Order: sequence, then structure tokens, then C-alpha cells
Amino acid sequence: MTSTTPYQFGPRDSKQAIEEGLVFAPKFDEHGLIAAMAVDAHTDEALMLAYMNEESLRMTLELGQAVYWSRSRKQLWHKGATSGEFQEVVDIRTDCDQDAIVLRVIQHGGGCCHTKRNNCFYRKLVAPKTGGLVKLALVE
Repeated sequence: MTSTTPYQFGPRDSKQAIEEGLVFAPKFDEHGLIAAMAVDAHTDEALMLAYMNEESLRMTLELGQAVYWSRSRKQLWHKGATSGEFQEVVDIRTDCDQDAIVLRVIQHGGGCCHTKRNNCFYRKLVAPKTGGLVKLALVE
């Protein structure tokens, strides 16, 4: 799965251009990745956090479906290609310094999480008031 898309990203010339300009100039980390948060386009509920490399970001733009980089498998991951739980991209937003993106998606095929839940954020932290072991509780 290789992208042959004509999409191009801009240079990271100046802070002014990055923060106020209208050309997308993503900042990939030292591993060539950028954080990509998927949220439900209708409810704004956080669905999952993944990473993209330049190729997967271009493929996402080309296909209109989320394609990530699997850090554990070290390969492209077209979300839903095997599970049927694909993400139709409504729009993509970037933060002020363009080192993170948010994909507003319509989740198809059931749950987003590999645990078959609606999202990957199904637990919350419970910190004891006096310190100690932080535990988890299911989000209701």
C-alpha cells in the first residue's frame, strides 16, 4: 500500500507562517510521526489516538479514510481494512504549531476500539486523595 498522491506539504519556514499561515507544514517527530486524534464528527467524542507518517497522512487525504502508522507492527494501517470498522474522514485539523492533528470522522462498522467498544477511552483515572496507587474505573 503505497501512496502516489500529488498532495504536497509546505516548508516550516517561520514561526509566523506555521502559526498564522494557510499552508499545511506538519512537524513530524524524530521517528517521522505526528500524533493523530480521531474524534466523532457528530459528537466530538474522543475515539482513539494513533500516529501517522507522511505517507499515511497523504493516503488519508487521497482515500478520505483514516490510514495510520502502526508503531507496534511498523507498517501502514488502513483502519478498518480487515475489521470493517473504518473511519470516513470529514475533516482534518491541526494545532497551532502543526505537530498534532485531529481527524473528525464518521466511525463505520461498529466500535472503534479493538476491544469492540465505541472508543479506546473507556476508563478514567482515579487518584486517591492522599496519594498512593492510581487506579482505573470504567467510564459510564
